[in-house]
Amino acid sequence: MSDETTLDTTGLLCPLPVLKLRKILKTLNKGARITMVADDPAALIDVPHFCAEAGHTLLETHENEGVLTFEIAAGG
Repeated sequence: MSDETTLDTTGLLCPLPVLKLRKILKTLNKGARITMVADDPAALIDVPHFCAEAGHTLLETHENEGVLTFEIAAGG
């Protein structure tokens, strides 16, 4: 995989967005960036919590018309 990856989880409900994020992050090198897009309101809580627990860095979070975008750097 490249050092920049995009994961579109729109239309998926908790816990699927975080499960798919976890699966992809396992394949990435430390420091690689992933952009995740979600429309599940629970992702606003789930993604930061997952990143903190799993050792990944949540760089940015944006919301635009109900669509959440998360910028994440893979941890080691």
